[in-house]
Amino acid sequence: MTAPVTLRGLNHWFGPFHALQDIELSIEAGEYVTLLGPSGCGKTTLLSVLGGFIEPTEGRVEIGGRDMTRVAPAKRPTTTMFQDYALFPHMTLRDNVGFGLRMAGMGRGERHRRAESFLDLVGLADAAGKRPHELSGGQRQRVALARALAVEPDVLLLDEPLGALDLKLRRAMQDELKAIQRKVGTTFVHVTHDQEEAMAIADRIVVMNAGRIEDHGPPARIYREPATLFAADFMGEMNHIPARGTGTATETPFGLLARAVQGRAVACIRPEALGTTEAALCIGAAIVRDAAFFGTHVRAHLVPEKAPDLTLTAHLPPASLPAPGESLTLWADPDAFRVYALED
Repeated sequence: MTAPVTLRGLNHWFGPFHALQDIELSIEAGEYVTLLGPSGCGKTTLLSVLGGFIEPTEGRVEIGGRDMTRVAPAKRPTTTMFQDYALFPHMTLRDNVGFGLRMAGMGRGERHRRAESFLDLVGLADAAGKRPHELSGGQRQRVALARALAVEPDVLLLDEPLGALDLKLRRAMQDELKAIQRKVGTTFVHVTHDQEEAMAIADRIVVMNAGRIEDHGPPARIYREPATLFAADFMGEMNHIPARGTGTATETPFGLLARAVQGRAVACIRPEALGTTEAALCIGAAIVRDAAFFGTHVRAHLVPEKAPDLTLTAHLPPASLPAPGESLTLWADPDAFRVYALED
């Protein structure tokens, strides 16, 4: 089962606090969408509106073309998977997964068969008789996912489901979540504050800030061509270079960029886009302040001679570790810069 989701003109206030501001969003059936942003940006509130736990002050929620704005959670074609998993400790995994089916009136035999098939889907077919305390954190997460999917929702809502896992397990579960979503075809809406997690699993990322949608699109586009300065900064590390737009180009300490903005601006470039290999734009000599080996790259802080008040972060090849005080010549592709106008 799967369905599209449409959010129209959503606004919500908690007293004087405007938690959601003019949200307009369409999610395709079978799409994996992440709501990404810092704490307090409104992503969990938006998920709660989708699940029916919060009725929006204004606006409309449509699922599968039907108005669900004021429909109770139990009557919506959605299921929510929470971070704490909320498994019943006294029940077997089979009974945990089949709990929603039992509440729906399904007979024991069919319920057990359905539960075991979803445990098999998440790789726990041999553990149906175990109880939650016998499992690792990752296994409990899989059981919670199987339980959520067993009732065949049109839309599965995931509220930071991987937040309690360690880094290695979280990355493994990202791959599994994506693979399972592809297999079942259900629409997934996943809340996270982890940029890497969002990029690893999402078909589309929705970046939120202060109750608004700042940007949305495929992960590669959001990372390489963020629509706003907030989205640029939130989606990984970014160097900020003071600039001024002439209306047809942008002046920086390192030369002109073909970006048509007017007045005070900031030119942004990712650390991996700065390097010592010759390219179209010469940043010039830069003094290494410090450098550290990160396995896949060397992360270096450098002070450019053309702009001694700046410190640039660059990801350099891992083969050599530059020493503090060493001078390097930096280069960049002008197309790697994004320029954002600032208010004067």
